[in-house]
Amino acid sequence: MADAAATFRLSSDRGLILGSLLTLSAAAWAVLIWQSTEMNYDMSLTMGLSAPVFIALWVVMMVAIMYPTAAPMIMSFARIHSDRREKGQPFVPTWVFAGSYMLLWSATGMVAYGLAVAGDALADESSWVMDNAGRLGGGLLIFAGVYQLTPLKTICVSKCRTPMSFLMNSWREGLGGSFRMGLGHGGYCLGCCWLLFLILFPLGMMNIGILALITLFIFVEKTFPMARQASYLAAASLIAFGAVAVFVPDALPTVMDDSSMEMVAMDDVDEMSPADDMEIAPAGDVDAGGMEMDETMLEEMP
Repeated sequence: MADAAATFRLSSDRGLILGSLLTLSAAAWAVLIWQSTEMNYDMSLTMGLSAPVFIALWVVMMVAIMYPTAAPMIMSFARIHSDRREKGQPFVPTWVFAGSYMLLWSATGMVAYGLAVAGDALADESSWVMDNAGRLGGGLLIFAGVYQLTPLKTICVSKCRTPMSFLMNSWREGLGGSFRMGLGHGGYCLGCCWLLFLILFPLGMMNIGILALITLFIFVEKTFPMARQASYLAAASLIAFGAVAVFVPDALPTVMDDSSMEMVAMDDVDEMSPADDMEIAPAGDVDAGGMEMDETMLEEMP
C-alpha cells in the first residue's frame, strides 16, 4: 500500500509539472496570436517597440516555444528529485531547473533587441543596406541552413535528445547546482536553435506560422528518432528558400515590393487632412484694417 501511494504521488507530481508547462505554453501562444492580429507593427527590426516591450514579447515567445520542447528534460529532472523526496533525501523543486533554463533564453532577448537596433541604425545610414535587405535576409537563411549540418549543431542536439545522460553527466547538488544545470541545458539548446530565432528577423518576428514550424521542428529534433533526417530537411529548405530570396527579395514576407510601398505611402497621405494643419480665425478676430483696405479697393474698381 505504501509503495502504491508513493507511486501515485510521483505520478501526480509529474502530471502537475507537465500540466503547468503546457498551460504556460498555451497562455503564451494565446498572447502571441492576440498580438499578431490586434497590434500594428512597423517594418523595422525592432517593430517600433521599446526595449522592455520587445524583450517581454521575446520572453513570451520563448515560453511558448521552448517549454514544450524542453518538457522531456524537465520531467526527467522532476522524476529524480521526486524519488529523492520520497526516500527522505535532499531534493530541489523543479522550478529552479526550469526557471534558470528560461532565464537564459530570456537573456537572449536583450541580445536580439541590440541586434535589431544596430540593424535599424545601419539601414538608416546606408541606402545599400536598405535596398538589399531582402538579399541579406536570404543570406541569413542560407547560413542557418548550413549550420544545421555542422558538428557543433550535432553535439548540442545530442545533449538535448538524451535527458538522463545529460543529467547524470552534469549533476550538481543543491539549489545552486540545479540552477547551474538549468543554465547548462539552456546553453546546449541555445547552441541548437539560436539561428532558428535569428531568421525571424527576415521571416517576421510575429509570423505565427513560422513560429509554429520552428516549434514543431525543435520538438521533432529533440524527441523523435528521425532527428537527423529532420535536420537535413530543415537545412535543405532554409538553403533553398534563402537562395530564392537572394535572387527574388520580395519572396520574404518582411520585404515590401514597390507597389506595396506606394500603397503605404498613399495611405499615409490620405490620413493627412489639410484641415488638420489649418486654423480658421473667428469672425471677431478679422483685422479691421484689412477689411477697410478691401472696401477701398472695391470702390476704386470701375
